Amino acid sequence: MKMKAILLSALCISVSACAQQAKTADEHPALESVAPYPAAEKGQVRQVIWLPQQQNEENYKVELLIGKTLEVDCNRHMMGAQLEQQTLKGWGYDYYVVKSLTPPASTRMACIDNSKHQAFVAANIGAHSLQRYNSKLPMVIYTPADVQVKYRLWQADSAINEAVTQ
Repeated sequence: MKMKAILLSALCISVSACAQQAKTADEHPALESVAPYPAAEKGQVRQVIWLPQQQNEENYKVELLIGKTLEVDCNRHMMGAQLEQQTLKGWGYDYYVVKSLTPPASTRMACIDNSKHQAFVAANIGAHSLQRYNSKLPMVIYTPADVQVKYRLWQADSAINEAVTQ
């Protein structure tokens, strides 16, 4: 009986170590094992963001940055995008589809040295730019093949301030 308990204890420790190793290796399950997300249409790619688990996830937000890396000068460059939120039928999981991306525009300042460099230019996607943090489900975004998806994490400050009554 004591031997069974020792073997069971060793097995639990081994399984726990293996699970911890998988987490540290930053491996993610196949998207199809989570839900039947549709395949990307011709000319599009499916891009997935897997968020790490956080304590108090309600204190975090995810900023979606959808755009392209372009050759730019000293001006401020921008573009717009039409991002559509869709729901996976029967599952209730949301995903996003970039319907269109406007050509880049820029300010017209005179650049002193006329030099150019590569920079990521994010499109204005409006209200969809800040998303709720949820490590339990991946964020799935369908984009044209030449569009990049990047993201930035935001965390609320623990200090809560009061408004002034005037």
